Amino acid sequence: MANLKEIRNRITSIGSTMQITSAMKMVSAAKLKKAQDAITAMRPYSSKLTELLQNLSATLDSDAGGTYSTQREVSKVLIVAITSNRGLCGGFNSSITKQVVKTIEEKYSNATVELFTIGKKGADTLSKQFTIIERQNDIFDDLTFDNVAEIAEKLMAMYTDGSYDKIEIVYNQFKNAATQIPQVEQFLPIKPIEGGDASAVKSDYIFEPSKEEIVLALIPKSLKTQLYKSIRDSFASEHGARMTAMHKATDNATDLRDDLLLTYNKARQAAITNEILEIVGGAEALKS
Repeated sequence: MANLKEIRNRITSIGSTMQITSAMKMVSAAKLKKAQDAITAMRPYSSKLTELLQNLSATLDSDAGGTYSTQREVSKVLIVAITSNRGLCGGFNSSITKQVVKTIEEKYSNATVELFTIGKKGADTLSKQFTIIERQNDIFDDLTFDNVAEIAEKLMAMYTDGSYDKIEIVYNQFKNAATQIPQVEQFLPIKPIEGGDASAVKSDYIFEPSKEEIVLALIPKSLKTQLYKSIRDSFASEHGARMTAMHKATDNATDLRDDLLLTYNKARQAAITNEILEIVGGAEALKS
């Protein structure tokens, strides 16, 4: 019967685990809805603002506010890696750390690369291989535009004072609850228009006040919005990944519990059969 007791304890333990994973799934599902609505509503605005900024900055000299779009020889690079503070979300965090390593090896093998991490999990893993200049682990406790804007201002200052020649953001883009796509986006310098003529914007816009004044006010806002969108994307992806991971964990625990119940019932039936045989055998011995 000791074997039966061991199986019974395992069934009880798995049942407790199922309750935890099921509860975590429901919590992530509730948070995902809010995060998904936020990023879905923000993407069109961020995309249009970035497009407008590229059009305007491409027509400016460095003296008129184009310092953020000036291309320099890349000798020192800063990568902003956005992960989560907690685990139990499948391959969400590992996909970002792998993408960071891949980006450094393929694009910046001849440059000095340092990291700026947002999220504890990425910082803990990447700190074993690379230099991390700053960790921002508390941003997810109060994820607002103003708090993200402070981080964006730090990054902009690092670029304008020449500390880094290029800054890139690596994060998970939210597609749906089951799919997160690792993205590498150039933060600074501002990327020029691809396959277009910058002079074409002269006929598309009427500037009031001057173009220079507009750009000087627009560039910081656009960069802050880009970083905020990336963190929002990662935040929604985290909850989607955790919900999916906990759903799979609950299903796996259910299958394991069912297998153990079957094993328990077979072992119990065998024990009962043995006891009956012993009783019958004893009765027959008394008769003879």
